[in-house]
Amino acid sequence: MTNESSAIALPGGAKMAASFTFDVDGESAAIAADAGLATSMSAMSHQAYGPLVGVHRILDILEGHRMKSTFFVPGYTADRYPHVVKDIVAAGHEIAHHGYHHVQPTGLSEAQQIEQIDRGCDVLEKLSGSRPIGYRAPMWDLSWQMPRLLAERGFLYDSSLMDADAPYRLLADPDADASATASAESIIEIPIQWALDDWEQYCFVPGLTELGPIQTPRNAVELWRSELDGMRTYGGCWVLTNHPFLSGRPGRAAALNDLIGEVVAMPDVWTACLSDIAQHFAAHPLTARTVEPIRQPGVPS
Repeated sequence: MTNESSAIALPGGAKMAASFTFDVDGESAAIAADAGLATSMSAMSHQAYGPLVGVHRILDILEGHRMKSTFFVPGYTADRYPHVVKDIVAAGHEIAHHGYHHVQPTGLSEAQQIEQIDRGCDVLEKLSGSRPIGYRAPMWDLSWQMPRLLAERGFLYDSSLMDADAPYRLLADPDADASATASAESIIEIPIQWALDDWEQYCFVPGLTELGPIQTPRNAVELWRSELDGMRTYGGCWVLTNHPFLSGRPGRAAALNDLIGEVVAMPDVWTACLSDIAQHFAAHPLTARTVEPIRQPGVPS
């Protein structure tokens, strides 16, 4: 943890926080990467497994552990499967923003980023009854403009960056005067990392991603547990990202169920959804900071 974050007491005297989160990409992730994949019934059926089957299997697992989680839903997925969003809300979970078309913000103009945010917010609010307060960039590819755009729209937190072990306060404008951070706009950043994502372990879709041999759930859980054990030693916020079209498959879901059971039984781990974690850290004074922009791209001479 950072020194400031480590000084913040967690509920129940826990040593660390943990959150099981789910990115309900559906077809949007594949189409955003390659629009031509929409012509493949096989590829689209692979992605549709998430909202059609995986989400409800995961909801049953979470109910069994009485756990509240965060589901990041692209607006396109919400429009295509409105009943899925309503079922997630009815089960008591948080709905958060994951773009509209699952397009990476770094490839968009500011006006296009705004359109993706606002369009996604509108459909999620219509279906869930409340405007989302959390955001995760599609493909975890946050733009330099996005924190400001989120702050301007009342978002509480983002979960896309990877430069810390624990939540911190992120300046909305990376060019803000460091001496004026007390009055500058900011949001809470809840860090993630590639090792805590099931995409790298399980995702194989010809034409979309072919990362190598599909891992067994045992191998995936071993990796995720190693990071959990490390944070139980050093402190931090362990955020696991699963995709229902991947981890909703039977063997993987069974392994995820066992892992959740392990984590909720750990007395030194506070398990919560991301909005609860963000609100907890937002209630404490934290010095806002940013990721220092690269002013002169390239290799130094």
